[in-house]
Amino acid sequence: MKTEESTIDKIRTRPRFKMFTHLTKEEYAENLKKYLADHKNEFSGNINKEVATIWVYTEYDSYWKPRLALRVEIEDDETAIRGIFGPSSAVWTFFMFLYFSFSILWMTFFSMYYVEKQIKSAEYPWALSASFVMIFCILLTYAAARFGQHKGKEEMLKLRKFAEESTLQFEKKIG
Repeated sequence: MKTEESTIDKIRTRPRFKMFTHLTKEEYAENLKKYLADHKNEFSGNINKEVATIWVYTEYDSYWKPRLALRVEIEDDETAIRGIFGPSSAVWTFFMFLYFSFSILWMTFFSMYYVEKQIKSAEYPWALSASFVMIFCILLTYAAARFGQHKGKEEMLKLRKFAEESTLQFEKKIG
């Protein structure tokens, strides 16, 4: 098994990695189910032959309770497993909504400021200030996501270990 990771993966809102194995999609899904059953007091998840979603059991349930989405694909006669860490889909959708809303508002306010300067009007003197507030809100949203990642780092490491061990354990039995 080999693993790929890039520098950009360290700064993404949803960190990711890629592993290669010689197992088929069906074998990998079955082995993942077995590994999950063997560690059912530590992990939980949903698994099929295309996608698996795994999370760690914890006492608390914060907004950044990390989940590991594993997507299984065939690349060059090898099985590629793409892992993406992230919060639940509801939390992820909320963060994307915030990014989208603040970005649209920033473009609107900055456009108002720019047009006002072009036509030499003084109708919207607050537009430039409002655009800076939107940039601040975007940065605040990013900081909240990074704080959540930091808070869930230990669980993300357990999930990464789960992905590696569940693949390695069964590759060794075959090889």
